Amino acid sequence: QVQLVESGGALVQPGGSLRLSCAASGRTFSSYAMGWFRQAPGKEREFVAGIRWNGGIRYGADSVKGRFTISRDNAKNTVYLQMNSLKPEDTAVYYCAVERDGLVGTTWNEYDYWGQGTQVTVSS
Repeated sequence: QVQLVESGGALVQPGGSLRLSCAASGRTFSSYAMGWFRQAPGKEREFVAGIRWNGGIRYGADSVKGRFTISRDNAKNTVYLQMNSLKPEDTAVYYCAVERDGLVGTTWNEYDYWGQGTQVTVSS
């Protein structure tokens, strides 16, 4: 069993930055792929970014490329999402997830464990 706890969500003004963290339990964290998804009200859960155990990265929508950066620290069992130049359309609940097979999938049903989510609101 893997438990994930996200943190770092907040209310931020447009153009601001946030760093989300996701701390994972489990001895084999370093072999998993980790992903960040987001879900806005009335919308489907959207893949934001994912990272393999060896640091291989995949980003989702073009709208986040160049603004969001995913990283991981296997020693701390933690994955991060640095979000810069935030826009109102980035407002959503952000979830981290584990994919045990080590591959970075882009759909929610490829992931095995989920955190509870953290709210990011971008508004002036």
